[in-house]
Amino acid sequence: MSERKVLNKYFPPDFDPELITRRKHPKNSQQVVRLMAPFSMRCNTCGEYIYKGKKFNARKETVDGEDYLGIKIFRFYIKCTLCSAEITFKTDPMNTDYTAEHGASRNFEPWRDEKAEEEDRLARLEEEENNPMKVLENKTVDSKREMDILDALQDIRARNARNERVGQAADVLSQLARKEVESDEDAERKRLEAEDEKLVEEVFARVPTAGSSSSVVTVKRKADDVEPPAHSLLSESARALIKSHAVTQAAKKRKTDGKNVLGIKVLKKKAPVS
Repeated sequence: MSERKVLNKYFPPDFDPELITRRKHPKNSQQVVRLMAPFSMRCNTCGEYIYKGKKFNARKETVDGEDYLGIKIFRFYIKCTLCSAEITFKTDPMNTDYTAEHGASRNFEPWRDEKAEEEDRLARLEEEENNPMKVLENKTVDSKREMDILDALQDIRARNARNERVGQAADVLSQLARKEVESDEDAERKRLEAEDEKLVEEVFARVPTAGSSSSVVTVKRKADDVEPPAHSLLSESARALIKSHAVTQAAKKRKTDGKNVLGIKVLKKKAPVS
């Protein structure tokens, strides 16, 4: 068992390394490597999320025609854990990162945007230090952007004010219409109440009481506090008077039924006599 731990191997005296045949490999052969997902991504085929650090048996190859300052760029092929669709991503030595290439989209990472903005700001400041004309151009661009923002803000405020005025006008009109309808309903209700009161006064003014010429009718409640119906308190003459008044109102209504909305009486055509 101790032989497997030795560091030196035995070479016979007649060993000649030039006699060993070298294997020929293709120019851009792929190697099977074990790696972890460098960023969280989502499969474009099935929508499965692949988190950062998920282990895969990937195939690795060198990208032809692409490098960064002499540094080779490698491409990796993996498969989705759900649908087995092929996903590829490459190394990005310029940003010391990886870029999604095909089959999956990288999830949003806010710190990457903040880092890019900070780098852009530093590059802009460094450029302005050595170029006064660039400072003037940047100021012009900033002032134009601020003017556009102010114009857009003014348009939004004007539109909101106009919408508010239109809404207030509509509310005022609806309130006026509601008040007009309520006033008409109140007037109609008051008119009906006045007619009822007048009719009641006329009826009870003509009702004679027993043993007296007074027009006042006295209603006595029973001990059980049950109020008798009003028609039972009237005499035969009062009932006949109410019935005649109802007949008169019905006759008036029938007379007005033959008129249209403008009050013009419409004559019905008689059938021709054969």
